[in-house]
Amino acid sequence: MQRYLLRWTLGAVLVVWLTLLAVAWGTGLRESRKFSDGQLVSVARLWLQTVPASQAVVDPALLDGFQHEYLQDVAVMDWQDGQLVIDSHQMAPGLNLANIPVHGFASVPYQTPQSTGERRLYTVALQQNGHQRRVVVLMDMQKRSELGKDIAEHVAQPALLIFPLVTLLLWWAIRRGLRPLDQLSSEVAALDGFSGQRMDAEHRFREFNSTVLAINTLVDSLQKQAQRERDFASDVAHELRTPLAAMTLLASAAQANPTPERLTQLEHESLRAGRILAQLLDLARAQRAGASGRHAGQALASVDVGEVALQLVSSHAQKAHDTEHELSLSRPDTPVTLAVAPLLLELALRNLIDNALQHTPPHTQVGVEVEQTASEIRVSVSDDGQQRQTAGASADRGGMGLGLRLVERIAEEMGATLLRDQGVAPMGTRFTLRWPIGQRGAGRA
Repeated sequence: MQRYLLRWTLGAVLVVWLTLLAVAWGTGLRESRKFSDGQLVSVARLWLQTVPASQAVVDPALLDGFQHEYLQDVAVMDWQDGQLVIDSHQMAPGLNLANIPVHGFASVPYQTPQSTGERRLYTVALQQNGHQRRVVVLMDMQKRSELGKDIAEHVAQPALLIFPLVTLLLWWAIRRGLRPLDQLSSEVAALDGFSGQRMDAEHRFREFNSTVLAINTLVDSLQKQAQRERDFASDVAHELRTPLAAMTLLASAAQANPTPERLTQLEHESLRAGRILAQLLDLARAQRAGASGRHAGQALASVDVGEVALQLVSSHAQKAHDTEHELSLSRPDTPVTLAVAPLLLELALRNLIDNALQHTPPHTQVGVEVEQTASEIRVSVSDDGQQRQTAGASADRGGMGLGLRLVERIAEEMGATLLRDQGVAPMGTRFTLRWPIGQRGAGRA
């Protein structure tokens, strides 16, 4: 890409340079011809004024025909042995001869009753044929300045005229050089990240490879996220379909014969649907809490994990008693702190405990354990149930219910990982939230 842009930019600069070179070359030749022509005219006038064919003085009116735009009227004064013998333009009365240097250049004032101004002169003194000779050549400073301005205008005019051409060429070169970037932008705009489309990794310019790779990585992430959302929506639909279908059948049957068993079953299915909706609300709250914290740059609170676990185990004690479960807690004596949003930690742990109490048979042991090692912090919920109830087992692949899906989402928001294994005997199933020490969301007291 760098070479591509450099070629187009240098090409435009080369065109501009060649154009300026051609114009400057032509202007220089034209001005030099005019300047040499003016010099010829000036020498002719000077010769007529200083070396007339006869001793008669040349009538100045006769010299009016010797005109040229680059004519610089030069005056000559010649002294021999201290006596002025030639004064071509009768300059002596207007000059202070004491200001004229013996040799070299100088600028001296000139003043007569008819005119005032300044003259540029050059003086040379030499010995010639045994005589002391001194020659002074003078030029009108105002006419000299006017000639300089005229030449400068002739040189500057082409540059002013070429400026629009330079602007147009550079605009075209930049536009042409950035065309690959515009094409890449169009490809990105037309890319449908949710339909499986990816950009071609083999791009013409290697500078685009990292950009294409980043876009493809983002597209893959979007596709995975979209697939997860679709799977989650399917899980929710599956979870809700069973209790809603059962409620419809039970309601129809209860209308015909409202037995206590049917009404009890209808209440059970209604509560089940309510729990599912409550879990969806918890997920929305968790995602909203995580998003607001990220966008606002809020500092995470330092939370004592053992204290949160103790409060949740205490609040679930009555439910565990009603469902005939043995609920216990194991935590270290020293506080185990995490820098997380308290709401997210509470939602995740509460759903793990609810899932264990809801989907294991009576008389199952449910243990909550808080641990901290040199490398990680773990919070786990284990049970020794031999099998899941049918409703819980059919909720998701591998027996994971909607509550566990919710915990996975919350774990992502907290920077944690949700792991599932068999646990330590006599436990048969364990779900663990794990925070590596030194990473986001983990820390020591």
